Amino acid sequence: MRIAIYGKRFDQVFNGHCTKLFNSLADVEAELYVFKPFYDFMTEQACLKTDVAGFFSDYNDLPGCDMLFSIGGDGTFLDAVTMVRERQIPIVGVNSGRLGFLADISKEELPDAVNDIFEGRYEVRELDLLKLETKLPGFGDLDFALNELAVVKRDGSSMITVHVKLNGEFLNSYWADGLIIATATGSTAYSLSVGGPIIHPASKNLIINPIAPHNLTVRPLVVPNSFDLSLKVESRGGTFLASLDSRSCILDDSVELRIRKADFSIPVVERIGKTFYSTLRSKLMWGADKRN
Repeated sequence: MRIAIYGKRFDQVFNGHCTKLFNSLADVEAELYVFKPFYDFMTEQACLKTDVAGFFSDYNDLPGCDMLFSIGGDGTFLDAVTMVRERQIPIVGVNSGRLGFLADISKEELPDAVNDIFEGRYEVRELDLLKLETKLPGFGDLDFALNELAVVKRDGSSMITVHVKLNGEFLNSYWADGLIIATATGSTAYSLSVGGPIIHPASKNLIINPIAPHNLTVRPLVVPNSFDLSLKVESRGGTFLASLDSRSCILDDSVELRIRKADFSIPVVERIGKTFYSTLRSKLMWGADKRN
């Protein structure tokens, strides 16, 4: 089996677990292709050495693989998505830290989780993305997001106004610090932190969620992800910040943003018995009450 390994950096406490991971992959005779900056970090700073079949540095030279292991947190997982894009390579999320919804294999679960995967005890779940269209090349060919699009103010304490249309019909003008358009996957990320609802990843929906709205009666709205959305921002300073997952750029408020469902999805490996519900219980500590 050909396996791609993507990562950035990790704390020293993960060194031993990383060694176990690579040893487990060697035991099953996996053919490894490692992200070159990550390999350099492991060998030079983490003092971990492993045999690899080759390297890659970006989307263009990533070889055809059966799976890609993302080692890090959810941010690293989102970056791994930009490596895979539409190539339908299932991603395995290995968490080198503590909290992770996308990188949901904890370091304590290694190497048993690797054995489960190589023995076929897993399912592949498809995650929808959103796509941003503008007349400006702000994000280049990385114009998609697995979690969310966010538009936020840049200048001081002044709010921005975001005019939103759904399928060409006016919805609302949001006076707020910003606005989040989140996917079902992104419902447990930025949107959740500003009071948005949790949506099952299999649901075909988007969340329109204002950030600190001026009108307290304005609440998050869930709409089908088959809808086309358009945003027009008014800002006192004439510019605003737009972000797609971890990538951001400054845009002029004359720009109209159009959002729709992306033409491709991201396959994610989900082990048998490790479901979205169990992730909610463990990551959000549901039921962790002394009274229970």
